[in-house]
Amino acid sequence: MEKLGKLNLKEKIGYGVGDTASCLYFQTFSMFLMYFYTDTFGISAAAVGTMFLVTRIWDTANDPIMGMITDRTNTKYGKFRPWILWMIIPYVITGIALFYTPNLSMTGKLIYAYITYTLVTMVYTAINIPYGALLGVMSSNPDQRPQLSSFRFLGAFTGNIIIQGTLIYLVAFYGQGNDQTGYPLAMATFALIAAGLWFFTFSSTKERIQPPKEQQTKVWQDLKDLGRNRPWLVLCVMGVLTLIWVSLRNGAMMYYFNYYVGDEAKAAPFMVVGTIFSLLGVASTTYVTRILKGKKKAFIVLSALNAALTAVFFIAKPDDFVLMYASHILGSFVGGPLMPLTWSMFADTADYAEWKFGRRATGLIFSAGTFSQKMGWTIGGAIAGWVLAAFSYQPNMVQTEETLVGIRLMMSILPAIGSLLVCVAALFYNLSEEKLLTIEEELVERRKSQ
Repeated sequence: MEKLGKLNLKEKIGYGVGDTASCLYFQTFSMFLMYFYTDTFGISAAAVGTMFLVTRIWDTANDPIMGMITDRTNTKYGKFRPWILWMIIPYVITGIALFYTPNLSMTGKLIYAYITYTLVTMVYTAINIPYGALLGVMSSNPDQRPQLSSFRFLGAFTGNIIIQGTLIYLVAFYGQGNDQTGYPLAMATFALIAAGLWFFTFSSTKERIQPPKEQQTKVWQDLKDLGRNRPWLVLCVMGVLTLIWVSLRNGAMMYYFNYYVGDEAKAAPFMVVGTIFSLLGVASTTYVTRILKGKKKAFIVLSALNAALTAVFFIAKPDDFVLMYASHILGSFVGGPLMPLTWSMFADTADYAEWKFGRRATGLIFSAGTFSQKMGWTIGGAIAGWVLAAFSYQPNMVQTEETLVGIRLMMSILPAIGSLLVCVAALFYNLSEEKLLTIEEELVERRKSQ
């Protein structure tokens, strides 16, 4: 077996840009898709919320299936990397089709939206699940994983900046006043960029950790081990709650600036500034974790601070840009390390499973972790559409005070509550830094004897 030590810079960057490619899609879906459906394609907010619920439940169910498929894939490129290569072309095609706006009846539009959104999420799953699991097999070094995770989320936030800072303007440039033309052309641009990035990820990374040689690939045993993996179960609850509040807030962003602040264009620099400070937060993950003496404590403290800073937006007036930016900058910075910490902790639960049960199912553990986050994304996206409908939202017109209150709640109080609930769940995570060191030492000795 190849020595499991430090990774070179090229490989870390290669892994990181994979999440840039992911976020060129995910950030578009998270921040702009509901807004596109209601204000450009002409689907009602309630119908969009229901569609998100139905299609994302199916999408969520695909994650553990894809994880088990990748665990059983064996090629000269490994278990996970070949899926990245195989899915590049479908990734491009479905992404562009999602934002095409055929001239159909309302029923026809809904059917088209259901079909294209289902297809794009299935392809996204088929490329993103192997990509996430790749982190768990590139190195077993406990110091390398947080670094690799940080590179991943530096890549993710880079993708976020690209979308937040350019999508609105690209739509306007390509569409020349016709967003139905602008959106698919803008998405085609991002899809081609993503294709190149995915290929670099495939070609620059390497899988080094293999399951124990005596391990048999039994689905029922994998699922049984997963159900007994307490730290993994806690992380899943945290993932659901986190993505609920993130989906609510992201879904509200464009509505908040268009209808409450009164200028849609102001959303772009606001989002970009937040993402820049999120990047700084990601870069500080290792340092913050060390200062706060462990991943668990760091996660709880940062989540609590983020909740307080998010709640401030409910009291902000439409022209309180100093308050908005100050809260957003600080909240983005303290929230930056949360996702790198989460995925680093998922990698730790894969080691825990191998140590505890003598079996390793990295793909299933990461895919089922993504399953939990997509479940939160499913619930949060549906709630966002239903909250807008409950507060009588009507697209492309001046909103009532009632509707504006609903938009403000989605931007502030509701996500703040979600963030606090994540803190409560994190209290039950039971893998300390000392225990992880013991686990790693014992696993190294086991692997030497294989």
